[in-house]
Amino acid sequence: MEASTGIVGSRSKKRFDIWDVLINLSVLSASLACLLPFVHVVSKSLSADAYVIANKVMLWPMGLNFTAYGKIFADASIIRSLYISIIVTVLFTILGMIITICAAYPLSRPSLKGRTTLTVIFLFTMYFSGGIIPEYMLVNNLGLLDTIWALVLPLAFSPFNLLIMKTSLSHSIPVSLEESARIDGAGHFRILWNIVLPLSKPILATLALFYAVGRWIAYQDALFYIKQAVDLRPLQLKLYYLVIQASESFQLEATQVQLSNPEVLKASCVVFATLPILLVYPFIQKYFVQGVMLGAVKE
Repeated sequence: MEASTGIVGSRSKKRFDIWDVLINLSVLSASLACLLPFVHVVSKSLSADAYVIANKVMLWPMGLNFTAYGKIFADASIIRSLYISIIVTVLFTILGMIITICAAYPLSRPSLKGRTTLTVIFLFTMYFSGGIIPEYMLVNNLGLLDTIWALVLPLAFSPFNLLIMKTSLSHSIPVSLEESARIDGAGHFRILWNIVLPLSKPILATLALFYAVGRWIAYQDALFYIKQAVDLRPLQLKLYYLVIQASESFQLEATQVQLSNPEVLKASCVVFATLPILLVYPFIQKYFVQGVMLGAVKE
């Protein structure tokens, strides 16, 4: 009996180890699928034109040079686009977080009457919208075309982020804590500012990152709404115009750049546009991981 029990135990342990290996391999494969293309782009941006033309650059730069980056920093229009992107992203993130917090907090409290109906209304907008043409007509009628607010106001609220924060506040902020604060004379705004927000740093950091990354990588709305005001083109739209160039010459603001292979400049622009988000992420990684795991494990 003891021998058979030992055999069964060894088999179950072996099966667990196999699944563990398969899970690790899957995670590793997914990570490499995300990382290797970016490494390839970085290598191309740092390689000489001749090696890129010959398709010899894979995951390591060949003929190391920084000429393409020098041309990027020498172009005043790209630097101005970076400045516009930073301003738009900061304004968009701040406004989006304010709206999301002010909507999610009351919806997470059981004392709010009709909160289920309001939640369904917000949820409805995730699946149905007016479309691109009505949105463009609305922005045009509001006089927002060719203004920085056309990149901030239309998408400043995300019902998906609202539902995430509502669920987080419902599970992480007990009603008894709010009732204790009310007994001490605290109002709704004081409870929100002094109790709810300090206890919600992980989810706040997570949603702020969602808003910032979503705004930073977006270019379609700028393509529609920014036509005449060239100075208001964000970095991603500038990158879009560079990438779609069919010729082998790129017209920069200061000089005409002749390249035997435009892929080097394209790769350099992609890296240049990605670095700001990569530099910000390490500072909020701790809160981001905690925010993603909220609600994943229940006691």
